[in-house]
Amino acid sequence: MKIEKIWLTETAIWIRTDDGREACENICDYPRLRHATKKQLEQFEADEFGLHWEELDEDLSFEGFFDKKEPTPLYRLFIEHPELNVSAIARRMGISQSLMAQYISGKKKASDARMAAIRSTIHDVGQELIAV
Repeated sequence: MKIEKIWLTETAIWIRTDDGREACENICDYPRLRHATKKQLEQFEADEFGLHWEELDEDLSFEGFFDKKEPTPLYRLFIEHPELNVSAIARRMGISQSLMAQYISGKKKASDARMAAIRSTIHDVGQELIAV
């Protein structure tokens, strides 16, 4: 897929492909984007795969713009708790951020054991915060 145009509105990030298809991602669906300033949102880098915000530690793939999304339990968890950093949880578990993002988006299904490990890692973070 070749992207012809990328633009931001107050509520969404839009793309247009060279064959004329348009799609958007809602800014509010991504905690790091939702809490970003306009200037931070405008400071993205694009490559043939997607968009990256270095300062915000956020990535969106162009393919994802066209996927129909059914919220997964992990998606709801991270949306409801924007204080949880997906990248940090993934690093702590020793998995890539992109794999964690695929679990969250539903593109890949985490095994029961992996879901238990994710929950355990989040609980560990919570216990450490309680101890502060």
